[in-house]
Amino acid sequence: MALKKYKPITAGTRWRIGNAYAEITTNEPEKSLVEPKKSTGGRNVQGRRSMRYMGGGHKKKYRIVDFKRDKHNVEGTVATIEYDPNRTAFIALIQYTDGEKRYIIAPQGLQVGAKVQSGVDVAPELGNALLLKNMPLGTNVHNIELQPGHGGKMARSAGSSAQLTNKEEKYAVLKMPSGEIRKVLINCMATVGVVSNSDHNLETAGKAGRNRWKGIRPRNRGVAMNPVDHPMGGGEGKASGGHPRSRTGKYAKGEKTRKRGKGSDKLIIQRSNGKKLTK
Repeated sequence: MALKKYKPITAGTRWRIGNAYAEITTNEPEKSLVEPKKSTGGRNVQGRRSMRYMGGGHKKKYRIVDFKRDKHNVEGTVATIEYDPNRTAFIALIQYTDGEKRYIIAPQGLQVGAKVQSGVDVAPELGNALLLKNMPLGTNVHNIELQPGHGGKMARSAGSSAQLTNKEEKYAVLKMPSGEIRKVLINCMATVGVVSNSDHNLETAGKAGRNRWKGIRPRNRGVAMNPVDHPMGGGEGKASGGHPRSRTGKYAKGEKTRKRGKGSDKLIIQRSNGKKLTK
């Protein structure tokens, strides 16, 4: 993808680094594949605020994306590459030979007019979805299932992919974007390629207003609050608030957040910090 550096004609554009959207081919989504998306403003079913710093923002429509890729052995043609406001990756509109249209997550390098297909034993080419057991070692994959038929759950955000490093009798071994090495059932589906919009993390908003367009309100620091409002509040001047923690007192750094004895622990070979788990 290409980034765009803006001329500093205003204060907001001085530091802005935006997306040039060179890959995008249309501004209008497929009407049959969008549905309304209601914004909550951080309120629950009772209308009370349950999440802070949320509200406002531009209206969005949800694009129905095919994560299951269960239309097997029917060839599809890439009609458009589109922007999706609900995710960091771009999406591709696929026109199948039987007339059906579906959205998929667009991999890096997928062009309009390219042919894609899904199935048990289709060719491991860019944009094709197939079983992990039928892929060659070293293949970069995304939209990976955890359970066969449940749809892709892992490696779906911009620029992410996992690498198939080994195959065992029942499991495929994947190196995840975090560096974690884990097993996935070898009969799970995955899509070949790296997710598009890989430079998304290099974009800079440039001004606070761009976050307001996303529905994000200003966030107060805990150390700037009073002791009644936050455990890190109070003190004279710029006194430190002590160990970083949440509003409810839960430590923000160093505390393990993964549930002990989780069922998938046995499938993780090596953590993202390089620590190997004992068998």
